[in-house]
Amino acid sequence: MDQITFHYDTVLSDVHMFLPNARHLMTRLNHVGQPVFISKFKILSDVERHDNNDPGKSLEEEEKKCTNLKEEQEKDTNTSQDNVGEEGGEGNVEPCLDEDGDLDITHRPRKNPVEGGGRDLVCPIILKQLNPVLEQEEENTDDEDDTCFKDIIRIEHTMATPLEDVGKQVWRGAFLLADFILSKPEMFRGATVLELGAGTGLTSIIMATTAKTVYCTDVGEDLLSMCKRNVALNRHMTEPAGGEVRVRQLDWLQHDLCADPDVEFSWAEEEVADMYDNTSFIIAADVCYDDDLTDGLFRTLYRLCSNFTHTSSIFISIEKRMNFTLRHMDVSCEAYNHFRHCLSQLQDQVDGRCSFRVEQLPSNFAQFLLYERIEQLELWKVTATPLPFDKAQPDSQLPPS
Repeated sequence: MDQITFHYDTVLSDVHMFLPNARHLMTRLNHVGQPVFISKFKILSDVERHDNNDPGKSLEEEEKKCTNLKEEQEKDTNTSQDNVGEEGGEGNVEPCLDEDGDLDITHRPRKNPVEGGGRDLVCPIILKQLNPVLEQEEENTDDEDDTCFKDIIRIEHTMATPLEDVGKQVWRGAFLLADFILSKPEMFRGATVLELGAGTGLTSIIMATTAKTVYCTDVGEDLLSMCKRNVALNRHMTEPAGGEVRVRQLDWLQHDLCADPDVEFSWAEEEVADMYDNTSFIIAADVCYDDDLTDGLFRTLYRLCSNFTHTSSIFISIEKRMNFTLRHMDVSCEAYNHFRHCLSQLQDQVDGRCSFRVEQLPSNFAQFLLYERIEQLELWKVTATPLPFDKAQPDSQLPPS
C-alpha cells in the first residue's frame, strides 16, 4: 500500500475535515489495511464553553483567536518587509502585482528544485510495522501529557472509509450526544447503559464518566478491537469516576446475543442478565444512514425494551443529511425520512409488550466539545414503558416497515 486513494464511495466525516487545531497522528494499519489515526479532543472548561443561551459562542471565540493570530502574523510580516525597505534605503515600496491585479508574492526558493518546474507527487508513507521501542516511547509521552490534562480524550479512528466502515470514524452526532450526557450528569449517575452502534466508543467513554456500567456494542472484530483500545486509552477519565465500559458484540440483524465463550467480545451469562435487569438508558449516535440498518435498529430496540421489566429511556442523535437524488430530481433526505417513519411506527405500536413515547429534545444544552453544532443535528428521546401483564401480548412483533 504505497498511498491513500479515494474512491467514489469513500466517505469522510466533517469532524476530521473541519475540526480546528485537531491533532491527527497516523499510528498503524488495522487488520484490513486501513491507516489508523489518533486524535485528541478536549472537553471545554466552564470558561471556554458557551452557555445555553449562546450555542455558538465557543466556536466564535475560537475563530476570533485564529483571526487575531493570523492578523498578528500578517502584521509581523508587513513590519519585516517595511524594515527591509528602510534598510535598503527605498522607504515605502509599492507592492508588486501580477497581470490580474493580485499581490505577487515571492516564494522562498526550494533547496532541491525539480527539473521542469513541476510539483513533486506527495504520497503519505505508511509504516506497516512500527518499531516497538519507539511506539512505547510515544505512548509513554502521550500518557504523561494526558496526566496533566484530565479533560483530553484520545480516540483511534480511520478516515475516508467505504460506507460499510463509517463506524470507524468520529461523527458530529457522537459529539452532540456526548454534550447531552455531560450536561445531564445526575441523570445518568450510577446507571447501567447500553450503547448501540458505538463505533469508536467515544460516547460510551463519555457516559462512563458518570454511569456505573456501559455496554459498548457494535459488530466487526476490527471495529470492536479499535473500540476496546480507545477504552484503554481513556482510563484516566473513566476510572476516577468509577465507571466501566464493556465492549461487546451486538448485531441488529441477529435475534440473539452472542454468548459463545470462544468468540471474542461475546456476552457472559451474567452480563446478559445484568443488561436486561438493570439497563435504564439506551443510546445511539448517528447510526441511521441505511434503511435496512435503521429497520434493524428499531427491531432491536423493540425486542430489548419488550424484555425489560422497567421503564427505560432511549436517546438517539442524528444528523439530517440533504442530498440531490435523481429519483426525486430534488434535494431530499431519504435516510432521515425513513428514520422518522420508524419513530412514528414505534410510537403507534399498540399490541406489544410495552408502549413508546417519542419526543424531540431541544439542542440548546451546553457545548463541551469543539465542533460545529449545525441545525441539522437532532436529538430524540423515546420512553419505553412495560404494559401490565393482562394487556400485553408476548407473541407480538414490530410490524415490518
